[in-house]
Amino acid sequence: MARFVRAVRLSVIHPLRGALAAAALALLAAGQAAAASAATCSGVAPSGELTAQRVVAANAISTTPGLYEGPVWIKGALYFSDFTFGPGFPSRIRKLGADGRVTTVIEDSGSNGLAVDANGDIVAGTHKYKAVSRYQIATGKRTPVAEKYQGNVFNSPNDLTIAADGTIYFTDPDYQRAAALGGQPTTNVYRVATDGTVSVVESGLANPNGVSLSPAGDILYVNAMPGVLRAYPIVGGVPQAGRDLVTGLQVPDGMAVDCHGNLYVSEHTAKRLRVFSPEGKELATIHVDANITNAAFGGKDGKTLYVTGAGALWEIRLDVSGSPY
Repeated sequence: MARFVRAVRLSVIHPLRGALAAAALALLAAGQAAAASAATCSGVAPSGELTAQRVVAANAISTTPGLYEGPVWIKGALYFSDFTFGPGFPSRIRKLGADGRVTTVIEDSGSNGLAVDANGDIVAGTHKYKAVSRYQIATGKRTPVAEKYQGNVFNSPNDLTIAADGTIYFTDPDYQRAAALGGQPTTNVYRVATDGTVSVVESGLANPNGVSLSPAGDILYVNAMPGVLRAYPIVGGVPQAGRDLVTGLQVPDGMAVDCHGNLYVSEHTAKRLRVFSPEGKELATIHVDANITNAAFGGKDGKTLYVTGAGALWEIRLDVSGSPY
């Protein structure tokens, strides 16, 4: 995946051999990712029934109803979106620091799902702009990453993940479509190539939401209604036709992946996060006490799972590390 290896930066390549060289480097990066994961991954996935505990400092920091979303661990701190249900779904990016305090780092971000790129910048699904955006943490400066497809803005970019070479995948349901004018005729999953070209991975999937990559970056996972977790093999950097890995999920939302490739899938209204093996076998259930949105691994050793939801943030210590968003 992208979540376990740094983005590969390509130097200038001879034009006659560019495609072959790029393909070779992509394969090398995937191999290095798999090797690195195998070398550093330890511990076992959770099993049975578990319960995550609330992070007290993050409780009720908003005065109006809304959701915390898009947790991402960056340089010793957890960042997450905090948006309300008011007109335009106002949102800001918060930070849970090492001192246990919650502060606001970017006001009016208009963000939902968050990721981190190779430079340490936040890449966000921004319903305010109906686009994918990049934010510099230090300055709050926003740069558009993907703004339109076939001449139209997106519905409400939700969750996203970044491959080792910088390719971005994101979901575009219609949950916050009313945040601004315009949108797409269908709810889709998109791929943003490193040159900025936007293409559709799958069109018409009902409100796709959570999206993640396998540790080796060779499988793209997407949650969607009416309760499926779909897997798309990636060949030559391009996702192929997907298949349903898990069905019967209750309003699936965001997800995380541990270093073994197990999937931690949040079920919004069921107030739980279920853990599945790469083959789709259910391993564990992690309960919370409010509606749930997303999850990410963090902490000093990467073995604390943070969970976001309805005005609350939870954490649980595990025996395995995983993706930082």
